[in-house]
Amino acid sequence: MTVGTWLLLLLAGVGGGLTGSIAGLASLISYPSLLAAGLPPVTANVTNTVALVFNGVGSVSASRPELVGQGRRLARLSVAALLGGVTGTVLLLITPAGGFERIVPFLIAAASVAILVQRPPRELAVEGSRHPGGSGWWLALGVYGIAIYGGYFGAAAGVLMLAMFLLATGTTVARGNAAKNVLLFVANLVAAVGFALFADVAWSAMLPLAIGFFVGGRLGPRVVRRVDGTWLRRVIAVLGIGLAVKLGFDAFG
Repeated sequence: MTVGTWLLLLLAGVGGGLTGSIAGLASLISYPSLLAAGLPPVTANVTNTVALVFNGVGSVSASRPELVGQGRRLARLSVAALLGGVTGTVLLLITPAGGFERIVPFLIAAASVAILVQRPPRELAVEGSRHPGGSGWWLALGVYGIAIYGGYFGAAAGVLMLAMFLLATGTTVARGNAAKNVLLFVANLVAAVGFALFADVAWSAMLPLAIGFFVGGRLGPRVVRRVDGTWLRRVIAVLGIGLAVKLGFDAFG
């Protein structure tokens, strides 16, 4: 790998980590960068998933203020995220991705629109009293389904997760984003272990991407705290729709 390619992946990791920890769109930057570095699509996908673990480490460690009071709910939902990550990893290893990739643009577009119509945030005290342990078994089922997608393909899984949290709990963008970061970290971690053992990971490309992901992941929650939630939702939705259009052209073009 050349120095230029290494630096390209490092910068892509920082940008991807920043957008990933804010909007769940890390792969919008990192996946095309891996393709530009010469990796075939499947190898780029699994390498990207392994590197995303470091985005999770950075974003979760920087989200501690927003995670206060969410421990009980996230502990339960993390089990669903782990099981979903395992399921998605197995599916990717044993089945072709072509058919599933045709569904992805519609999922991302729907999630992006859902973010725009989020219910107004409740006060944290009210939220805690109404949802002390989560929002029901169907929320865990939703986490499981999105984690399957995250382990299988991964692009914009964060948009789907964030949209579900905002609609289901009425929480703030910052707290929903922090919860999303924890659950995607769990799903990516189990998928990364499976890929490291059974798939072709380009480790030389993963290293600079992972370093950048960690740096960008640390920065993202700080940005979320300082940006107006309504404006941020609109930006996330527009980026998500843009990614849906791009993936739609890739899948059907």
